[in-house]
Amino acid sequence: MSRVCDITGIKPLRGSKIHRRGLAKKKGGIGQHVTAVTPRYFLPNLKSKRIWVPELKKFVTVKLCMRALKTINKNGAYATLKKAGIVA
Repeated sequence: MSRVCDITGIKPLRGSKIHRRGLAKKKGGIGQHVTAVTPRYFLPNLKSKRIWVPELKKFVTVKLCMRALKTINKNGAYATLKKAGIVA
């Protein structure tokens, strides 16, 4: 199962976690030092939702991120799903 939003198309992003050691100078230490840079993924907040589409008089199940859910609430279910190419 892919981790892609059906509406916005957002996918996991690759980044890195920077590990630091030491106390910052402004906190009274001698400064922080980077000890490792570890790869990590930033995953989208995906949920599988059943959305009622009044124009079609049926539920449509989509996997979407919460940003897309806010877009559906703002623009309407049918218009958003049609723009994404999910409904005809």
